[in-house]
Amino acid sequence: MNIAVLGETVVGENRVALIPSSVPKLVKLGYKISVVAGAGSKSHYQDSEYEQVGATICPDLASATNGASIILKVQPPTDQEIASLPKNSVLISLLLPLNNPDLIKSLADASITALSLELIPRITRAQSMDVLSSQATVAGYKAVLTGSNELGKFLPMFMTAAGTIRPGKVLILGAGVAGLQAIATARRLGAKVEAFDVRPAVKEQIESLGATFLEMEEEVSGEGEGGYAKELSEDQHLKELELIATHVSDADLVITTAQIPGKPAPELITEAMVKSMKPGSVIVDLAASTGGNCRLTEEGETVLLHGVKLIGPANLPSEVPVHASQMFSKNVETLLKELVKEGELSLDFSDEVVTGTCVSHAGEVRHQLTREKLGLK
Repeated sequence: MNIAVLGETVVGENRVALIPSSVPKLVKLGYKISVVAGAGSKSHYQDSEYEQVGATICPDLASATNGASIILKVQPPTDQEIASLPKNSVLISLLLPLNNPDLIKSLADASITALSLELIPRITRAQSMDVLSSQATVAGYKAVLTGSNELGKFLPMFMTAAGTIRPGKVLILGAGVAGLQAIATARRLGAKVEAFDVRPAVKEQIESLGATFLEMEEEVSGEGEGGYAKELSEDQHLKELELIATHVSDADLVITTAQIPGKPAPELITEAMVKSMKPGSVIVDLAASTGGNCRLTEEGETVLLHGVKLIGPANLPSEVPVHASQMFSKNVETLLKELVKEGELSLDFSDEVVTGTCVSHAGEVRHQLTREKLGLK
């Protein structure tokens, strides 16, 4: 069983799918590891480190994928990379199938079995494989640091000879993994934190981190399948906006994290709300890639509107590449261990991890929502 670890060619992507410390564990399972030269360099893992633990460094993509049965990547493959993948090999990567249905069709046409890591089911057994959660942890942490760097204020309270400076006020919208990590990070930095989520079940988690949970007068359950948020009715959404508006105007830093799988991000901050904020306030919109929780957000850009900085980060985990790669690698390592049965790679389509993540196999697009996007029956 040969594994090829590819380098990332997307601009701004600094992570690597497998780090050196995972190599010996996979070698013990019978895997042989080939790594494209320099694949880990942007995340500060050197070729020599891979070689020291038993991996082979290959000079280019073609030599790394030659004879490989499994291909590991972080970002979806390019057309050139797809063309280099051996027929019937298994690609394990982030693939964003609902955003890239044509890519999934190309993988199927090339007879590639593709496992999309963002589709790992939220079940107890798969927690240690959950790439979305591990990378959301990084994003939530980095969002607060990014916002505080752009804020012309302290977050913690200061008591000095020059007077007392009150703590900054941080509002977190959405309390999934990223939101909870943002709460924890902002609290560690000494900020006063409020948080809102449409799922009442997260109240206890929010309060356990030292933040205030903002509650709607009429309880609304926005909890959907797998613990994700679901889309609210129009009336519920209006009530949600009313509550948020009363707190946004007082916040120094707002972190938005609300997303709905397969759909545009819900609008939580209107232009009127932005206008109500104090000059110099900052919004970090982690939903920028799916339309933004504030429609004024521009993905990958920082813009100044109505005296407020709106930051639309495109890939925050990549800005913490050492630990983001470490967590990603551990997720992949755990998945690969699950796929080995009696020393052989085995895709058991009765296993919900395999069926949940497999988007293409044997020349067919298997993911139903992607099939629908492609107009396939």
